[in-house]
Amino acid sequence: MRPTAIDTPFFDAPHRELASALDAWAARESANRSHGADVDATCRAWVRSLGEAGFLRHCVPAAHGGATASLESRALCVAREVLAYHDGLADFAFAMQGLGSGAITLAGTEAQRSRWLPDVAGGRAIAAFALSEPGAGSDAAALSTAARRDGAHWVLDGEKTWISNGGIADVYCVFARTGEAPGARGVSAFVVPADAPGLAIAERFEVMAPHPLARLAFEACRLPADALLGVPGEGFKLAMRTLDIFRASVAAAALGFARRALDESASRALGRRMFGGALADLQLTQAALGDLATEVEAAALLTARAAWKRDTGGAAARTTREAAMAKLAATEAAQRAADRAVQLHGGEGVRVGALVERIYREVRALRIYEGATEVQRLIVGRDELARRSAPGGGGPR
Repeated sequence: MRPTAIDTPFFDAPHRELASALDAWAARESANRSHGADVDATCRAWVRSLGEAGFLRHCVPAAHGGATASLESRALCVAREVLAYHDGLADFAFAMQGLGSGAITLAGTEAQRSRWLPDVAGGRAIAAFALSEPGAGSDAAALSTAARRDGAHWVLDGEKTWISNGGIADVYCVFARTGEAPGARGVSAFVVPADAPGLAIAERFEVMAPHPLARLAFEACRLPADALLGVPGEGFKLAMRTLDIFRASVAAAALGFARRALDESASRALGRRMFGGALADLQLTQAALGDLATEVEAAALLTARAAWKRDTGGAAARTTREAAMAKLAATEAAQRAADRAVQLHGGEGVRVGALVERIYREVRALRIYEGATEVQRLIVGRDELARRSAPGGGGPR
């Protein structure tokens, strides 16, 4: 499977080489993985295998065992589209290594980076990003988990929920209120090892597409002073910077699922006999596949543009708008592609364990996490209005 936009000028030869190597590897590995088995064990196995094969090097910078000088959005997108095409949990394992350690990459001290990033790249340590709370999901600035200084320590109290890799992670990047200023300006970030005293796995979640997820409880969780990640009071900005890097890659994962759904739909249409011909002979089928193919191609170009702009635009480049458009278009297109695939497969499409049934369940969460579809619409809409209200506004930037 070649990523949808890989042959456009947005990508270079190293990206095409990565796509080819990862596609061949993932095809072999996914054939040996069983679905419905122990999800925790399967996820750990994917992390270990991805690390041993060298692909997790794209989740950390070169100074600490990575493949490129800094995190590269296009490489992340290529990897996620290929992995999602083959196996949803493989994509999850890869993405969470990058997202979970992203704040350490961006703001960690040399000691923090040296301690964790080489093991993340090698698949020897699993990372997690702990931002969401029971009362702070899309409105992340409303978080209430608190951290206070106590002599030579920080003490954390509160809860985090819907934490990917919760329960299997070796290290969590945790965001807590330290009170330097109201709202988002009074949040700091911390590196919290899984065995930190006062940290407990309060609840494990079972969801429609099985992934390791948990609610974390912090009760007088004591951390050394050097657990602080970055600058006090700048944790919310750090969380947003981390998410901005990976938001376009969510769109890429959606493209991988959409491409697989589209391929399965076309195969079904060509092979299913009905009314004296093939399902593919019906104009309704042809029109549905034509719409889906067009939506997937359009979303792929938006995703490639967002990743390219972030990689080539320099430190001052803002890609919030482009990434929001990409995630919005790709995740919605993937949902329609998965739904159409189930429909074309008829009864087989809703059989538990069928490939298109698994894709249908996998895709649904992508429209929620790292900014729900409704949030992406608000981001783009507000940006459109801001452009037109600014002096000389109205034209493209």
